[in-house]
Amino acid sequence: MEIFDFVVVGGGSGGCAVASRLSEGPATSVALLEAGGTGDNWVVTTPGAMILQIAGKTNNWAFDTVPQKGLNGRIGYQPRGKGLGGSSAINAMVYIRGHKADYDGWAALGNAGWSYADVLPYFKRSEDNSEFDGPCHGKGGPMHVTGSRSDNPVREIYLQAAREAQFRIRDDFNGEEQEGLGTYQLTQKNGERWSAARGYIHPFMKSRANLHAITSAQATRILFEGKRAVGVEYRQGKELKRIRARREVILSSGAFQSPQLLMLSGIGDAAALARHGIASLHHLPGVGQNLQDHPDFVFGFTSDAPHFAGLSFGGIARIFKGIAQYRRERRGPMTSNVAECGGFLKTRPDLDLPDIQLHFCMAMVADHGRKPRWGTGFSCHVCVLRPKSRGSVWLQSADPLAAPAIDPNFLGEESDLDAMVAGFKTTRRLLDTPALKALRKTDTVTAGVETDAQIRQVLRNNVDTVYHPVGTCKMGVNDAFAVVDPELRVYGVEALRVVDASIMPTLIGGNTNAPAIMIGEKAADMIKAEIRA
Repeated sequence: MEIFDFVVVGGGSGGCAVASRLSEGPATSVALLEAGGTGDNWVVTTPGAMILQIAGKTNNWAFDTVPQKGLNGRIGYQPRGKGLGGSSAINAMVYIRGHKADYDGWAALGNAGWSYADVLPYFKRSEDNSEFDGPCHGKGGPMHVTGSRSDNPVREIYLQAAREAQFRIRDDFNGEEQEGLGTYQLTQKNGERWSAARGYIHPFMKSRANLHAITSAQATRILFEGKRAVGVEYRQGKELKRIRARREVILSSGAFQSPQLLMLSGIGDAAALARHGIASLHHLPGVGQNLQDHPDFVFGFTSDAPHFAGLSFGGIARIFKGIAQYRRERRGPMTSNVAECGGFLKTRPDLDLPDIQLHFCMAMVADHGRKPRWGTGFSCHVCVLRPKSRGSVWLQSADPLAAPAIDPNFLGEESDLDAMVAGFKTTRRLLDTPALKALRKTDTVTAGVETDAQIRQVLRNNVDTVYHPVGTCKMGVNDAFAVVDPELRVYGVEALRVVDASIMPTLIGGNTNAPAIMIGEKAADMIKAEIRA
């Protein structure tokens, strides 16, 4: 059995960051277990190939939800990255931290050390921003952050529409203020995707003898001696193997699979585990609870403008032309993250924080790209940033290779539907401006939808995830449903932490990749401090 100081389970954004930082000291050995591949192929690095991953099973777990009562019983889709880099290897690369009030809210819940002032240094440490500097940004970090190199003129049309709708323009969504519309910064370098693996793991796989990335290795359970985590059992091909941790096991498998692995290992609600014949090691009823995600609706329009991706004779010709340009220059449409523009808005002027986020896409998107249609056009996502609905994750069986049951409980609370209606109307105000109306040919989703009742119906028929699940291993103090403490140590056992977006007590107001990396950075610092002590 191989032995390492730390075994990190899951090579996603948080796992890559914590494994890399812990292995900076040559005396500390780290094994990083990842169920997928190395994440260093052209499908990952070419931004335009994103749709092949999100819509299919390339580097993607491609989970489904249970039927959603709030969505008329529809089954939702939950793509999650499978490979080094995790979801940072398949996502839309949007670099957003969330609002400072989100983190101050975590601290106010009793999570000392997690205020915005506490976490900002870790955001900055991870960042190498080519466009912005000053007190809010970092230079020289592992994650390259820059503007899009797609050169799409629609970005200027979008900004003109924002002005026409009298929304403020925001150059930097990660600065002192968040509210406004603009173009997104991306985790890219020279027009290529820059995943957490490219930033934190790939540069050191050969140069650090103490860092071992073990791929195609799916963890099946955590090994314990008494209540101390001492290793991990995993399946690689047809072999069942074990790996031992001298110091700690660090679970970084994401909002669905971190709680799944805890439950498979006997940590969770004892009665629920017993139904699957799993002996309870520690009764922790919060495992898998508190699931939160941004409910999202997508407007779609066909367009004859020559700037959009899609299946048409002209669109296909532009794809081939774009591939040639990408190979020559690493510029043009193949560098696009599709969701090039967006921003954060308040649906009412009396709100303290923006309550919706937009992602304006240079293509029509239907069912996460799984239902392509003939023609070119554009779409616009709107999501509610702080939904009240809470869902859960649970075991469907004791088989570690079976997918967990996932229930985001979208629009489970009526207040979330009310917020979505307000977001719908606010977004339509932008889409109905002269600048964007001039690009529209036909409305594919909301034609004739005018009354609140019609809006509610189209929302229940179409809302789904915008890929930001969090919260299922909740961080908390004096909370019956907390799973980890503010040092991310799992309650009731020893030498086991969770380091990924599942520890978020509440969902942040924005995309979750940069915060997951921040969590990995901060966790590494806390662990190093404990070692020194």
